[in-house]
Amino acid sequence: MKLFLPFKTPIFFLVVCLITFYGCKKNLEVKNNPISSYIDSVKQNYAPDKRVAIFDVASRLSNEHYIIKGESNLPEAVNALKMKLNKANITYTDSIVMLPTSTFATSNWAIVKISVANLRSKPGHSSELSTQATLGTPVRLYKKIEDWYLIQTPDNYLAWVDGGGIEILKNDDFDGWKAAKKIVYTEVSGYSYESPISTQVVSDLVAGSILELVADSGFFFEVKYPDGRKAFVLKSESQNYDDWLVALEQTSESLVATSKQLMGLPYLWGGTSTKGVDCSGFTKTIYFLNGMVLPRDASQQIHTGKVIDVNKDFSDVAVGDLLFFGKKATDSTKQRVIHVGMWIGNNEFIHSAGRVHISSFDKESPNFDSYNYNRYLQTNRVLSEQNKEGINLQQLPVFKD
Repeated sequence: MKLFLPFKTPIFFLVVCLITFYGCKKNLEVKNNPISSYIDSVKQNYAPDKRVAIFDVASRLSNEHYIIKGESNLPEAVNALKMKLNKANITYTDSIVMLPTSTFATSNWAIVKISVANLRSKPGHSSELSTQATLGTPVRLYKKIEDWYLIQTPDNYLAWVDGGGIEILKNDDFDGWKAAKKIVYTEVSGYSYESPISTQVVSDLVAGSILELVADSGFFFEVKYPDGRKAFVLKSESQNYDDWLVALEQTSESLVATSKQLMGLPYLWGGTSTKGVDCSGFTKTIYFLNGMVLPRDASQQIHTGKVIDVNKDFSDVAVGDLLFFGKKATDSTKQRVIHVGMWIGNNEFIHSAGRVHISSFDKESPNFDSYNYNRYLQTNRVLSEQNKEGINLQQLPVFKD
């Protein structure tokens, strides 16, 4: 009996050849796509860090015609790409979606309305915790998927937030909120109450919470939440925001004092509040409570300030300087910044690893940290150093016009 072998038939052989030919042709077209190099060039120039800028653009060939598609929040980057393509005489169709989307044409700002909003890498509660934003933080809105919003914090960090954590404002209302008087909560944690004589809690508060000031009421401030809730906060646990900002000394001593108030705070990946912190969230929180906004991650913070040491010679390192740890660059790999802490003097630094605690670089000390000593990269001085990567609230207020 003779078996029927379809792969030996002329028609089947022709089909296989055609599939192979067009498949190879398609791959060749993708590989030789002249637009890809222009996209990569613009991305490297305008949006090298996807944590703080959106330039998710690609191109494809359809019927001998190029289409560029994707999304971006950088008009200047998209315009730069178009100029390059036009100069190269490349014909294309622009299908790039500019953010924010039209949904937020008149309402593209929101205020965090809970003590701590958890911001995630993707829209969903099961997604990685990227960072946090405390009560009163203004955030820029870019797009919405179901009840999740893609936002950008004042330090430019991009993440997704559950709609229950923010109050979306009309642009005019947001301008009014910025101009309003405010208070800042200065204790590590606490509460606001329904009235000066009530023990009924309105919500919890964390250090750095910002609320709109309604009135001075004896031992309390009467305040308003972004969603309109009224409450009372003890004056002994808070300050008028403007008075607090003016009174900040921003000294190495104040940084150390703040850091030690957070001793024992549990490590929380993505945490940037007094409910829990990761390593860079800890240094960020220390500096924020002293009126300075650092970039979010250790690999971003390492680009702030002035490099003081790279050789484990800690003689020039000052209290308040940031120490960075990780893996040094090799001939085949880039440097990886994995950890950060703050120098507090006497060969010691404070950092969040398991919990906020103090370690030493004195090899005779019982708390000598050989692990971090061996992966030390460098020390930077941020205090008193002007640089574009950080924000000094005394000089560039986030909460005012």
